[in-house]
Amino acid sequence: MTEALTPDSPVMTDALASGNAAQIPLETQESGTAPHTPEQVEAAVHSIADRSRQAARRMGQANRAWKDRALHAIGVALREQQGLVLAANAKDVEAGRTNGTSAAMLDRLTLTTARIDGLVAALENLAGLPDPVGNVVRGQTLPNGLRLRQVNVPLGVVAAIYEARPNVTVDIAGLALKSGNAVILRGGSAAAHTNAALVTILRDALESVGLPADAVQSVDQFGREGANVLMRARGRVDVLIPRGGRDLIQTVVNNSSVPVIETGEGNVHIFIDESANEDMAVDILLNAKTQRPSVCNTVETLLVHSKSTVLPAVAAALRSAGVTLHVDARIQAALSGTVDTVPADDVDWATEYMDLDLAVAMVDGLDDAVAHIRKWSTGHTEAILTNNLTNAEKFIAEIDSAAVIVNASTRFTDGGELGLGAEVGISTQKLHARGPMGLTELTTTKWIVQGEGQIRG
Repeated sequence: MTEALTPDSPVMTDALASGNAAQIPLETQESGTAPHTPEQVEAAVHSIADRSRQAARRMGQANRAWKDRALHAIGVALREQQGLVLAANAKDVEAGRTNGTSAAMLDRLTLTTARIDGLVAALENLAGLPDPVGNVVRGQTLPNGLRLRQVNVPLGVVAAIYEARPNVTVDIAGLALKSGNAVILRGGSAAAHTNAALVTILRDALESVGLPADAVQSVDQFGREGANVLMRARGRVDVLIPRGGRDLIQTVVNNSSVPVIETGEGNVHIFIDESANEDMAVDILLNAKTQRPSVCNTVETLLVHSKSTVLPAVAAALRSAGVTLHVDARIQAALSGTVDTVPADDVDWATEYMDLDLAVAMVDGLDDAVAHIRKWSTGHTEAILTNNLTNAEKFIAEIDSAAVIVNASTRFTDGGELGLGAEVGISTQKLHARGPMGLTELTTTKWIVQGEGQIRG
């Protein structure tokens, strides 16, 4: 067995390569000196991927203490250089406003001192979590004496394509490093200045503790063509994770030859059952819709039992918070003009608004609510508000989504909130991971078979 490497291992101190040729700064890209022909971009991205693979081999052998040291170093560097990060982010936010970016997207794009503190706290939390690498999933000794172990090992080179979410740059990098992987990032033009600053900080922090800087790289400098090459880099990249809206996710799913873990699109539902408590319903709906409407675990459709009495209070609270209610005819009649609404149609039931809009429909019971969710859900998160234990258990059993919640906000479908430290994304598929993806989800397994000369008869 190969021993875990430590910072003083000669193989590491001698073999760390600078490999910065393809890490072209944003300023160089803007000056027009970056590779620009398809052939040049392909060669540059392949070079990044090849160096990532070399870095992944080293990261896969680094022990927990060394990886945790890197996470702490990144956290310290983010705090020390937050002025630089915020200045870069201000450029991106101002460009977004100038280009007419929606308020929801601007919220995703914006970093603040508090949000940087949150990123640092997530890194520190990650450092405190167990290392999944080497964990024995199962094992046994066969009758012929062979000793078997199935153990968690890193995926290798993980690529991520996302948009206007600079926090994801740090979250994904931290998770990838702790789980022994190398990561290639494509964060999009909307956050180009912020991501360039963050990637520089991440790489410098890795080098400061003796780990390869190439464990974190970006292809942002090569624009959309760089993303296209990344999607075609099968054999160089082990897995690709898109994180963003429907258009981005489907573009990656439909065009990638690299294996994809589909994440994120969240047409999230809350069903208010007949027995739901009014105060709880108001509090949960306000939190699930208005706390941060631009994220994927925000509720987008509210289903209300026809015998529930909480609708007027919930609707009034949502309207007071600035939420536009897109309602069916039954909801409109029930509110009797007491709250401003707009008519809803099938487009609304299928829409992930990611803004202060909410589709609202009336149903005659749990079965109708389940039927509606099955028709329109993207498989992300669904919740029921009820005081009926039988209905709660039936809802859990019949809803086939990555997360099912009873009497709590859908905003809890989040890696940090669920104790995973952070998340790469929320997988809405069933292979290889489902729900918030933390450290374990960035590993695969291998079988270790140890014998004493056995042969198969």
